[in-house]
Amino acid sequence: MAKLPVSAEKIIEQFGPHLNFAPQEGYIGRDEPDKVVETHCCFCGMQCGIKLLVKHNKVVGFDPWMEFPFNEGRLCPKGVQRYLQNNHPDRLLEPLQRVEGVGFKPISWEDSMDKTISEIKRIQQTYGNDAFAMLSGVSITNEKSYLVGKFARVALKTRNLDYNGRLCMVSAGAGNKKAFGLDRGSNNYSDLSKAEVILVAGANVSETFPTLTHWIWQARDNGAKLIVVDPRVIPLARTADLHLDIRPGTDSALYGAMLHYMVERDMLDHDFIDNHTTGFQQTIDAVKDYSLEWAEQVTGIAKEKIATAAEWWGKAATSFLLHARGIEHHSKGVDNVLGCINLVLATGRIGKPYCGYATITGQGNGQGGREHGHKCDQLPGNRDISNPAHRRYIAEVWGIDEKDLPGAGLTAYELIEAIHRGEVKGLISLCFNPLVSLPNNNYVREALEKLEFYATIDFFLNETARHADIIFPGSLQEEEEGTVTTAEGRVTRIRQAVTPPGQAHTDTSIILELAKRLGAGDKFNYNNSEDIFNELRVASKGGTADYYGITYEKIEANMGVFWPCPSLDHPGTPRLWEDRKFATADGKAHFNPVVYKDPGEVVDAEYPIVLTTGRVVSQYLSGTQTRRIGKLVNQYPEPLLEIHPELAAKYGITQRELVRVVTRRGEAEFPANIVETIRKDTVFVPYHWPGRKSANQLTPGTLDPISKIPEFKVCACKLVPLRQAAPSPHAYDSI
Repeated sequence: MAKLPVSAEKIIEQFGPHLNFAPQEGYIGRDEPDKVVETHCCFCGMQCGIKLLVKHNKVVGFDPWMEFPFNEGRLCPKGVQRYLQNNHPDRLLEPLQRVEGVGFKPISWEDSMDKTISEIKRIQQTYGNDAFAMLSGVSITNEKSYLVGKFARVALKTRNLDYNGRLCMVSAGAGNKKAFGLDRGSNNYSDLSKAEVILVAGANVSETFPTLTHWIWQARDNGAKLIVVDPRVIPLARTADLHLDIRPGTDSALYGAMLHYMVERDMLDHDFIDNHTTGFQQTIDAVKDYSLEWAEQVTGIAKEKIATAAEWWGKAATSFLLHARGIEHHSKGVDNVLGCINLVLATGRIGKPYCGYATITGQGNGQGGREHGHKCDQLPGNRDISNPAHRRYIAEVWGIDEKDLPGAGLTAYELIEAIHRGEVKGLISLCFNPLVSLPNNNYVREALEKLEFYATIDFFLNETARHADIIFPGSLQEEEEGTVTTAEGRVTRIRQAVTPPGQAHTDTSIILELAKRLGAGDKFNYNNSEDIFNELRVASKGGTADYYGITYEKIEANMGVFWPCPSLDHPGTPRLWEDRKFATADGKAHFNPVVYKDPGEVVDAEYPIVLTTGRVVSQYLSGTQTRRIGKLVNQYPEPLLEIHPELAAKYGITQRELVRVVTRRGEAEFPANIVETIRKDTVFVPYHWPGRKSANQLTPGTLDPISKIPEFKVCACKLVPLRQAAPSPHAYDSI
């Protein structure tokens, strides 16, 4: 591997991103489609129902799917534009190979497969099986997630497999399993509608999960109080009853102080605590000194507001707590999650109507994708790859000897570090863009340049793929059958609306062909996606994520089925824990003591300002898809530096002045956006852009010791005003 074969400008000219707009009058056939396909949006974990309109094997438009129970026809700005990917000029239509000094040239499927298999075998024979790694995404179906996990362990025979959910859900997953023994939100979102108090922590719902907002508004219409915890006055906070403008990185101090306040005033459900939980005394001992005054000093939130939040939460008859990446993207993300869960358990408001707790899943299949085996430490059914009984069961399902099943591997960012150390020499990826989405991405770029071989499967040539030796043109969500699991835990059907264009193949067929050529074809005999799902059902049976009782027919008849669903006659489980029996070894929910710790990086005289990162409404993840859709780009064409007027005045910064943001990893320049909706000691930059506009040039590679999630949300920085107006965004912002 080397640096880019030609300049980034030349690669962009050929492969984009270019902007695609629907014709003003609509695509031909929009009013007379050949078929209407009921499926789901390809973006966030809400997985809103949508009807795709198809003409001549092209998606030409959409209609709302009013009957689907979660979104009832509602869609966000991304959802109404998602169909434009199918007709996009940037679609990869044939396999490509890297040619030094030329760029990427077409290659036959036969030659691309031969080259890839040859390199896999060479690297593994020279350095060992674990020297070849795989990275996968979770914007893919359950079937493909399962297939990737099996492919890596059975065909590649490597332990080094991980996924981009490592940047999303793993802190929540670890916290959920510690407390409940099972990793899923406790309720479907309709339970929000009659909650008396809703606490939303670190979740910019209105921009990142807009259709979920409906259920919060339902609760507000019924008189619910809304508490929002965020360093920014996000849109949801503008109408909240209480906004807690927390200093980034201090979440566990807030939840610990709230618990301390509730204990002192006996706002507790003693019956639930005594009979259905463990660890309560150790947990309250850990926060015994967490006074309101201390919490105010640490979090920057007025003590009166903390007290009000604790009063409302403690006294409510029904409540719902939601959180997302804002509390999870930390070197103590698991602690933050457990701090939230402790508040829920202390009041016993779980497993009852309109009482719940849930992590909001960021990626399209972030829930299902973390259940069926393409995490480095996981086997299907959310089993533990280090557990002998779990290993024996899955080995039997897969028809291999348990001793041939690799053990736990490295997490996503640790794999990058292993490439730098020379331990990993080859890589294959599927729907993952680590050069944009991982922290400290100049370090990531250096790792890509050290690989001896890199192949990728995707439908657009993203920034990471520019470093590939072989590029396999894969499939969009609507080009394969399958299932996804929504943030609620509802397993839904993805229906094939069209077939892949040109010489592009489905992701599944590419993986199956690679497995066959690696000599494992007898372990991958599937005729279709339903065959894979049926094996997944068996593999998950008896695990904490039990899908055994779910079938394609059952999903379609019920517009989704909530897991766990352990038998064919089981209706599924929309609300967990109604029987007060938890999935832990002792059947009880576990309190977990949380002692406040500083974030991995704190401000100082040299770097006096906190930089935090996040999303905007019109963009998604690393932008591979959304930065190619014209209306979404026009809505938010470039990353802006949100800065409070007082902080801007201190530095003499004016609106849209170019500001250099400097951290210990590097520097980047952004136009200033002066707003009153952010803390005075904090700046915010969205992370969807690559290259010189990438916020992740700046973020640290500090990991949570349990979940190994990077600390994207806290980064010490300094600002250097450049005293010049920022230029307009242009076509080469992806450099």
